[in-house]
This record gives sequence, C-alpha cells and structure tokens, in this order.
Amino acid sequence: MTDLMVMAQIAGRRCALHASDVQSVIELGAITPVPRTPDFITGITALRSQALTVIDCRRALGFPANDWNTDSRAAVVSVDGYSYALVIDAIEDITTSLGEIQQITGGFGKEWSRVATGMIETASGPALLINLAALIAGPDDSFGELSSAA
Repeated sequence: MTDLMVMAQIAGRRCALHASDVQSVIELGAITPVPRTPDFITGITALRSQALTVIDCRRALGFPANDWNTDSRAAVVSVDGYSYALVIDAIEDITTSLGEIQQITGGFGKEWSRVATGMIETASGPALLINLAALIAGPDDSFGELSSAA
C-alpha cells in the first residue's frame, strides 16, 4: 500500500495525515474566540468566506497548554461535513507511505492511543497515523459533553 501522506509535528511527535483528508494548508489569520467551547477549540477563522473551527491539536490530545512553538500555518480538514483548521507544531513534507499500517509498539501514552490508528513507515521516516475524527473530538469527547449540556 502506498498512500500520499502529509507529514506534521504534533506535540513534538512526527505524525502522518492522509493527504486525501487534507484540503489545504493555510496561513492562519485572525481567530475569533467562541464562548463556552472546550479549551482545545481556539475559535473560528475564515477561508474564502467559509468558517473554519480552529483546533489546537496539542490541547485536543489532552496535553496542557504550553508555550510550544507552532507553525503559523494550519492543515484544513473536513470531518463529517464540518471544516476545521488544525493548529500543529509544523508541517514537514508530503510523502508516500512505504508499507502497511503497523501496530503501535511501546508506550506513547493515553493521549496518543486514542487518536493514533497505527505506525506507518514513510520516505521521511516512521510516523503515527492520525485518526482525524478522534483528534477533533478532543480529550474527553468534549463535543459530546458540550451538546449534552445545551
């Protein structure tokens, strides 16, 4: 299996996103905060008159807010008909996978076990393959908690 992958750094780890899931990479402009949203939702921004929910991937994984360096770019993805701008540490490359998805060995921690579907070898090295729906759901299925509180 050889799929095209977008390689990114998230919370200091090399991660892979299926290129078919990434609509574009944008420079983040103004972000408008949205009251009463989980803390991993930074706010909303606009892309060609389309509203994007801005997700801080580190916080969506359940890591505390830190002053980690991040790229000024975001990966734009669509999950279940909604568009998101994913704030990540950096976008590295676009490359191909070199084999099948492998089981994750070793302890990456509960934060990663919830969103990583496996390990993939690529031309630029190994990476955790990310399940975007699980990442966007946040650390405790925060969207479910928000909708049940409404």
